[in-house]
Amino acid sequence: MSITRRIDAITRLDPARACETPPVPASVKIELTARCDSRCFFCGTQSKLRKKADMDWLLYRRLAREVRELGAQELGVFYLGESFLCDWLPEAIEFAKRDCGYPYVFLTTNGRLATPERVEACMRAGLDSLKFSFNFSGARHFHEVTGVKMSAYPEVIANIKSAREVRARVERSTGHRCALYASSIQYDGAQQARMAAAVGKISAYVDEHYWLPLFNHAGLTAGVRDTEPMPGNPGRIGALRRPVPCWSLFNEAYISYDGGLSACCFDHDGRFRMGDLRTQLFMDGWHSRAFRRLRSAHLKEDVRGTACERCIAME
Repeated sequence: MSITRRIDAITRLDPARACETPPVPASVKIELTARCDSRCFFCGTQSKLRKKADMDWLLYRRLAREVRELGAQELGVFYLGESFLCDWLPEAIEFAKRDCGYPYVFLTTNGRLATPERVEACMRAGLDSLKFSFNFSGARHFHEVTGVKMSAYPEVIANIKSAREVRARVERSTGHRCALYASSIQYDGAQQARMAAAVGKISAYVDEHYWLPLFNHAGLTAGVRDTEPMPGNPGRIGALRRPVPCWSLFNEAYISYDGGLSACCFDHDGRFRMGDLRTQLFMDGWHSRAFRRLRSAHLKEDVRGTACERCIAME
């Protein structure tokens, strides 16, 4: 299945799941680290609103196994941080694939630390999908967007190109094939045209490239650099969803490095925390009173007075 088909499936709210206590989600993301080596202006991470640390290995193992036994089919070994900063990323992938039996393990990266050696270790561990978040037209634009030195831009390009060679080598020796993707954020009217040449160059090295709208990250980045982000998380350009009710409350789980269960794709400050999975079972958090009340507000299409109000209104 292509990545756009997967995105469209996970962002489509099935009426059977549109209730206060939906069944276990098919897709779960577990944050291995909250650290990130970029300071992208359109991401709430650069606001530094929470502690940046790594997940405890034993907590990861417990949660990955628990949600798989409940029926989760897909595991993203990332959330808001950059997972290639985590030393035990390949071990996390191997545990998910071989010990827990996840059919699909996926990862999104900014690409800077996705060196051939690290990517090969992840692919050999069983990674099913590696996506590069690519949002720059060149070295200067890279620095403007990420705050990282311009000299790092060629490293990102080299890593994207090398990933295809690494995949071929791993597939020849193991038979396992990891899909390679790239996405770009259309954060203003000129962005897509500005990036056309750069996207054309990397597209030859990935299986699929697609565009995303600019998300406002729960209101934290609304209006930054005169951009106009979209409310909520409407999915990808070409198959946009309504912001309310927000699909993410019903279809996908987000677990932060410290065991927090969040209701939001972009919970940079903890306001969407619905449970503490260090002390709770997953389903107790998934069906917690706080989560039920927030889902109820979305189903009524009235999120005034909730944690989602600012995200939807973007004030």
